Amino acid sequence: MSFTFEHSESENSPQLNIPAMGLHLTVRLSQDVSGGALTVLETVNAAGFGPPLHRHREAEVFRILEGKYLYEVEGRRFHAAAGDIVSVPGGIAHTFVNVGEHPARQLVLMLPAMDAMAFFKGLAEVRAAGRAASRPDQSALDAFGARWGVEFLGPPLKATS
Repeated sequence: MSFTFEHSESENSPQLNIPAMGLHLTVRLSQDVSGGALTVLETVNAAGFGPPLHRHREAEVFRILEGKYLYEVEGRRFHAAAGDIVSVPGGIAHTFVNVGEHPARQLVLMLPAMDAMAFFKGLAEVRAAGRAASRPDQSALDAFGARWGVEFLGPPLKATS
């Protein structure tokens, strides 16, 4: 594993905005910089939004920067707020939702690294195609996830859960 020098300036970092998923993503440290060891993301989740229940091989560490989330990790639900850290080992089912009235932000470390920009662009395309049929197509979602080693296990949490 070989890290290279990186100075990640907010305005120059790769960003992706997916309003349909309530997600704004900034890649703060890419897999290229870390030699595949680590990806660092900054995410902004709109109120009431979060990912579906899922699992993948990468471990994740979430540092809540602003707001409040409801997490579910391996069936256990709990709240996490600004300043909290949540670690999720690889292979563990998890999800979260922004339970506040305003956007919430997290710093997310993924170990080992993944190409987050490619993953989330592809996921947005699969979800958008599914919406044309009035609901996301689970078989298309499963096929997309299989290419990335991600299993989509259930719907996102509701903010009122």
